[in-house]
Amino acid sequence: MHQPSTKTHQPKVKVCGLTQLNQIRELVALKTDFLGFIFYEKSPRYVLNHLSSEQISEIQHDGKVGVFVNETVEKIVEVCEKADLNFIQLHGDENENYILRLRQRLRKKIEIIKVIRIGNQSSNELQKSINQNLSTINYFLFDTDSKVFGGTGKTFDWNILNDLEISIPYFLSGGISLENIHQQSIINTKPFAIDVNSKFEIEVGIKDLGKIKELISNLRVPTGRFSKG
Repeated sequence: MHQPSTKTHQPKVKVCGLTQLNQIRELVALKTDFLGFIFYEKSPRYVLNHLSSEQISEIQHDGKVGVFVNETVEKIVEVCEKADLNFIQLHGDENENYILRLRQRLRKKIEIIKVIRIGNQSSNELQKSINQNLSTINYFLFDTDSKVFGGTGKTFDWNILNDLEISIPYFLSGGISLENIHQQSIINTKPFAIDVNSKFEIEVGIKDLGKIKELISNLRVPTGRFSKG
């Protein structure tokens, strides 16, 4: 297992479920590392109900993430090009063969994030899922399992990550809030990035920018209360 780092860890920040152009501009000004846009029609934060692909393409940011759930390879490639995305996040049941086909169709600079939804699996089952995807992706994202593919506002037991060999960077997601973010200190292999959504909203798709500013400020200051551990 990986040993805890002795260095102060400052994870990057991804804000997902964005729908409002004015808020996106503010997040860009705050130097938010990743902007998440959900392209899953069943999601209440389905971005194309609010913004066009052209509007997303015009956002000057190199961390634009498109979130897809069991979508066709052709559709993802089309959306990626129209919206000028930098990352593709696969949040469904996409297998290794699917990801290989997608990888062959995407521009080389586009990176892939594969979500592993954590529910009642054993650590051995989770490790198998990790190992199967290592050769085809750039990042993992660990989220709480849900029939609606995310957006539960619930955390999973982060201790289970200490039973896993995670050899590539990962995003930590699932019910992260200002109240529980400090608990990441229990994780030996620290997350590359924190992925926030529902706990930082005023209402669905409308972000609480005050909370996001507080999160970013505390994560980026070495002596901040969220940086301990």
